[in-house]
Amino acid sequence: MVRPAPAAAARAYRWSPRRDHHGDMQWQIEVPGLAEARRRAGAGLFSRVAGPSGAADRDRIHLADGPRWFGPERPIRRVHADASMFIGGLRALLLQSLHPLAMAAVAAHSGYRGDPWGRLQRTSLFLATTTFGTAEDAERAVGRVRGVHRRVSGIAPDGRAYRASDPHLVRWVHVAEVDSFLRCHQRYGARPLDDGECDGYVADAARVATALGVPDPPTTRAELAAQLADYRPELAGTPEAREAARFLLIRPPLPLLARPPYAVLAATAVASLPGWARWPLRLPYLPVAEQTAVRLAGHGLVAGIRWAMTPPERTAS
Repeated sequence: MVRPAPAAAARAYRWSPRRDHHGDMQWQIEVPGLAEARRRAGAGLFSRVAGPSGAADRDRIHLADGPRWFGPERPIRRVHADASMFIGGLRALLLQSLHPLAMAAVAAHSGYRGDPWGRLQRTSLFLATTTFGTAEDAERAVGRVRGVHRRVSGIAPDGRAYRASDPHLVRWVHVAEVDSFLRCHQRYGARPLDDGECDGYVADAARVATALGVPDPPTTRAELAAQLADYRPELAGTPEAREAARFLLIRPPLPLLARPPYAVLAATAVASLPGWARWPLRLPYLPVAEQTAVRLAGHGLVAGIRWAMTPPERTAS
């Protein structure tokens, strides 16, 4: 039964019925122009993250028949589908930059300054394909990444040789990424994982890491924390790392209107880093503000991204 709509409503609004999650009919308010604004915001975000072939890639990833590495019940799907990944991704880049050899490879070969959106789009496509795509597509995506890694080598500014295919460096990138995605999901995700699901997420991510050539990737949160701690003696804030942090946080190639929300994203990502990771990058530590204003703003930003990128519910006919 449809409950009566409010007798008096502002002329600028319209009331329409829809079914709630129990199947009961409810009235929802519709603001003229809001649905179009939501569509535009979602399309703009999607195009930035997915690139010009995003729609075709999305259809192939989600609609193709075939077995997947991960079923719909797996924690990795919940984490990687959530808007908190925007914060987790930026945090991961900042944390990964602290390994001098990994940062030397990125600075010399990734083109992050000249084509930052292309790099983001390639990374998001890899994550989407390995998380949601068919096993065949996931294996091809891993093969492409390993092929790129085999071609990347050089000498770091400190004189040490590096290879992007070095399993030790690939594991560093992996543990920094998994730690970032999981921590940001637990703080800003729509449905945080319980303890068992957190371990399940780390184990799911290990499936991808193994395919990439990572030896003995962590499969629980305890192993993840231990491996992250093992790398700390190797980490340093090199000039290349600090320059990358300035580029990511202060000088991103964004239009003027996008800069205020991006500033919130940047502050939230920095606030989620441990203290030991901040000083080498010359990043601030403001505990009171981070636990209040920054966290509140971060929740608002993630909620806004989630709203924009979630298709509106269909109204009842």
